[in-house]
Amino acid sequence: MDEVKDGRPTRPYRSPIREENARRTRQAVVTAATRLFVERGYTGTALADVAAAAGVARPTVFAAFGSKAALLRQVLDQALAGDDEPVPVSQRSWYRPVWEGRTRAEVLDAYAEVCTLIGARTAQVFETVRRAADGSPEVAEVWQTLLRNRRIGAQMVVERVCSLAGSLRQGSDVEAAVDEVWFYNDPAHYGALVLERGWTEDAFRSWLGRTLRDALLPR
Repeated sequence: MDEVKDGRPTRPYRSPIREENARRTRQAVVTAATRLFVERGYTGTALADVAAAAGVARPTVFAAFGSKAALLRQVLDQALAGDDEPVPVSQRSWYRPVWEGRTRAEVLDAYAEVCTLIGARTAQVFETVRRAADGSPEVAEVWQTLLRNRRIGAQMVVERVCSLAGSLRQGSDVEAAVDEVWFYNDPAHYGALVLERGWTEDAFRSWLGRTLRDALLPR
């Protein structure tokens, strides 16, 4: 609430420098947490470990995020988006080619590019969450949210494809098409082929675009 002085409300004091310092601190914590979660696992990482790696006090981490699960969600959000700006993935400039594709093939190739970009940032973090989900109800909830959000993304892509001329390989079974895109937009594919098998990103992007076209478009 605004303070009142001489009967007139005054605006609360804001310091751009303080706000920027707080943002840098949060970013340092997220960066440290991302590395430790991947290296040690979620259960093997304590907030005190994150604080030490970020060069701040544990109460600072708790004050900024509230809990380890909330910190994990922030790690995922930033990995998906690429930064801490409050802009949905579907509204990012690098997602725009999906909306601007003039043909169904262009849309799917653009989405393959998006999945490659996201996979590079999230494959290891997603795997960390998957492994921890069985032993932690709070992480299991995060994992289910990731699954739901991936399917929402798949549905948006299929709807975009359906808005252009032509039919789906699945005919009128849009749900089946969404399921297939949801299967292929899993960052685990990037982890398996690029991180484990040593594929180049260009090779992965080409494979995924071809696979999505084969899955959705009639031959």
